[in-house]
Amino acid sequence: MAEETKRKLKYAIVGAGMAGILAAIKLKERGEDFTVFEKADRIGGTWRENRYPGLTCDVPAHAYTYSFEPYAEWKALYATGAEIQTYFENVVKKHGIAPFIRFNAEVAALDWDEARSQWHLTLKDGTRAWFDVVIAASGVLHHPRLPNIEGLQSYNGPAFHTARWDNSAPIKDARVGLIGSGSTGIQIVTAINKQVAKLTHFQRSPQWVMPVPYFAYTEEERAAFRADPKLIDAIRYSDEYIGSVRRFTDAITDLDSPEIKQIEDICREHFEASIRDPALKEKLRPNYRAACKRLIYSWCYYEEVQHPSVFVETGKIAGIEPQGVRMTDGTLHELDTLILATGFQADRFIRPAGVTGQGGLTLDKFWERRCTAHLAVAVPGFPNFFMLNGPTGPVGNFSLIDIAERQWGYIDQLLDLLRGGKTRAIAPTTEAHADYEVRRIAAAKKTIFAAGCQSWYLDGEGVPASWPWSYDAFVQTMSKPDLSQFSLAAPVAA
Repeated sequence: MAEETKRKLKYAIVGAGMAGILAAIKLKERGEDFTVFEKADRIGGTWRENRYPGLTCDVPAHAYTYSFEPYAEWKALYATGAEIQTYFENVVKKHGIAPFIRFNAEVAALDWDEARSQWHLTLKDGTRAWFDVVIAASGVLHHPRLPNIEGLQSYNGPAFHTARWDNSAPIKDARVGLIGSGSTGIQIVTAINKQVAKLTHFQRSPQWVMPVPYFAYTEEERAAFRADPKLIDAIRYSDEYIGSVRRFTDAITDLDSPEIKQIEDICREHFEASIRDPALKEKLRPNYRAACKRLIYSWCYYEEVQHPSVFVETGKIAGIEPQGVRMTDGTLHELDTLILATGFQADRFIRPAGVTGQGGLTLDKFWERRCTAHLAVAVPGFPNFFMLNGPTGPVGNFSLIDIAERQWGYIDQLLDLLRGGKTRAIAPTTEAHADYEVRRIAAAKKTIFAAGCQSWYLDGEGVPASWPWSYDAFVQTMSKPDLSQFSLAAPVAA
């Protein structure tokens, strides 16, 4: 048997958002040879793309950081998008990642070469290069979903998706229409309702709102955080936060659990106590169980939506005309600005890049029925291809930075097999992944996400495209790969 030999690998990281920055830092710490390919002209991902008024992360700020990079400068319990973008920019600068990033470098294709056991990467501008490993850190919510409403192109004012915010559009003292009532739509309502002449909020389905506290940090508190990072750890690893994560994941997996009853009771009591006008209350009353859609975490929405400038429109839209939005009952809402808070195509991931694995199998073909990855990190037939926050990963009101870090710990152990020369290529077996999907789908159909509402969590067949077990089960799974679930090519010859 040939003696194994250590390898110096070349890594391609696709995306310079939260997960791509994490992968770059971890590879740089090991002295690895890597390049980050970013389609835009700066880092940030979600927090670069979204700049709408009211943009706030619904995870407590001190919990939404890398474990190795606590941040003392958060201004409040929940951070704004601009603050988070600044945080990531500071992390990139501190760790010296910028020289490894190629900006305006959109990946067009990745093709696996079996003979070389390498990926052939092609950029949109035609540039080509070879890499041993691909880390897909392209994110989930970055391809805007535009509504299929007749006449949208005929509207004669500014009309734009929230991820393409138009700073020149009239907002102050204007008649503004807002289509969409997910987290983004609700945050915008709370941010602009006192600026506009009238805000018409077109709502297809109301949301359950989980009330949360909100407070600013004083300069004295920030100084204390700078002096003693343990004070930050006391917040981000607190029983209150970690307990809320466990409560949420335990709740979604057991529809009769005390945890889901507690969540539902809190949301229902908050709703009943907060809305004064009976007619508005019925407009805002959801007809599905709390947490079936992603919960809205807000400290002010119910108060702000009752401002006299806000009108919640629950009728059906017939079409859009040059002057505004026409309803099926004939009502025309005349508008100066139309905002589309209509979400994202949640099944894109690394696409539209074309990815071709073993035997000519394409990722488009593999994902023809539904987007899936083994334990959310790897795909059978696509060796040395790993995903951070990929399909079937945990979703909910908790930090995806924590999820990505745990996935990296798992992936890094697989990379050690490549670095150590124990194999030239590694991918999950078809059998292991098929077993995972059978178990995952069966469990997902029993979660709260499948309780009867429509959400971006569901795939084309109505199955929740998520990790259907507890947070602790995810942590345990990511702690160590089960190598019996993977196919390893022959060792590297000395």
